[in-house]
Amino acid sequence: MASQNNFGRKQKKHKRKRGVILTTQGLQKLQVAKSQAEMDDNSGKRYTLEAMSERTSLSVDTLMKIIKCELGVDKQSLKRFFRTFGLNLEQNDYYWPQSHVDENLQSDLVQSKTQLEFPEGQVSLNSPFYVDRPLIEAECYELILQPGVLLRIKAPRRMGKSSLMARILHQGRSQNYKTVFLSLQIAEQAVFQSLDTFLRWFCASITVELGLPNHLDDYWDELFGSNISCKIYFEQYLLEQIAEPIILGLDDVDYLFQYPDLAGEFFGLLRTWHEEAKNRDIWQKLRLVVAHAVEVYIPLNINRSPFNVGVPIELQPFTQAQLQDLSQRHELDLSNQQLESLLDLVGGNPYLLRLALYYIRHENITLEQVLQTSLSSPGIYSDHLQGQLLSLEREPELLVALTQVINSQTPVEFELITALKLQSMGLVNLQGNKATISCKLYLNYFRDRLS
Repeated sequence: MASQNNFGRKQKKHKRKRGVILTTQGLQKLQVAKSQAEMDDNSGKRYTLEAMSERTSLSVDTLMKIIKCELGVDKQSLKRFFRTFGLNLEQNDYYWPQSHVDENLQSDLVQSKTQLEFPEGQVSLNSPFYVDRPLIEAECYELILQPGVLLRIKAPRRMGKSSLMARILHQGRSQNYKTVFLSLQIAEQAVFQSLDTFLRWFCASITVELGLPNHLDDYWDELFGSNISCKIYFEQYLLEQIAEPIILGLDDVDYLFQYPDLAGEFFGLLRTWHEEAKNRDIWQKLRLVVAHAVEVYIPLNINRSPFNVGVPIELQPFTQAQLQDLSQRHELDLSNQQLESLLDLVGGNPYLLRLALYYIRHENITLEQVLQTSLSSPGIYSDHLQGQLLSLEREPELLVALTQVINSQTPVEFELITALKLQSMGLVNLQGNKATISCKLYLNYFRDRLS
């Protein structure tokens, strides 16, 4: 009997040794060290996979497994990769893949019965329910360390833009950078009535976030105008006063699209600052992160637009693997068929998926009950669906357009602005200007109400 027990333990031990996967913390640590090595040893140029293979003596295939964080690799390979960039591999830098989550997350999940979070808005930094998109986060964390960088995060509403931006800013703070988060939707309506008022509000808001006294009147000059005054204020005051790099995160910038003249001037200003960083050290301290749900549909001078420069970051819907991960974080054991059914209903929208999993756990109901009652008046999606309907009713042309999509068996072609607005609401998927409904939940709900 003892020998059988020992054999069983050996089998389990062997099973655990299939390989390890980097945790989010380990991946961030590795990316930061690699980025620093690129600045110090490679003239700021990013290492290719071939160059890293030569430097680490690891195969390109092994390196891809490490970076993608999807398949396990030998622990010694991970140690070698870390040592190449002057790091020690620590216990919280990796996890065994069959556990699916790292040790810190397991600890959070043990307590999750009292910490279950209702999904709304940004996912907090310490939340155990934030699912990484490893390649995207890793790229953003690496890029934000580059002088004068501009990151553009684009995705429909409730796809995780604000949550990703919060983590980029957090990564900056871990490097002792100064960070500012500013959503343009918090400004009062009167702020948008003139460029001068808006830029003064913009500068004052950032000044407060940086903990500096307001000296707008000392730098604002009517002779130069608002744009130049704003630039002078940043250059001669904010960037001079702060020794560290500053990451400026601007959320909901597409809110300005309803003020085309103001938007054209402001976006031109952002483009100017980004271009200045190529030539002047002081502007290299400023790193910009902008997030928007709608593709740019207002006319912008191609040479003054920030939307055709910098690095585009586009958030994709969750995959079945990511949904499975999220399900396990809610301590649920859903089958592949159940996961497929939920994805079929709501697509890969992270918010709608989290809402379903929350109610399954919190109300102790089944997925089948969620699917059956998804359109009912007290159903879990009723508030969200009614909100979408109200938004459509404020813009009747969108209501008409969505009705066409609902009633058509083939993709429907619209004017660009209409197509982009529907996409920003998450209601349709686009191929060019042709739209199809994004998921069955919207198809069934709006077919009943728009028929």
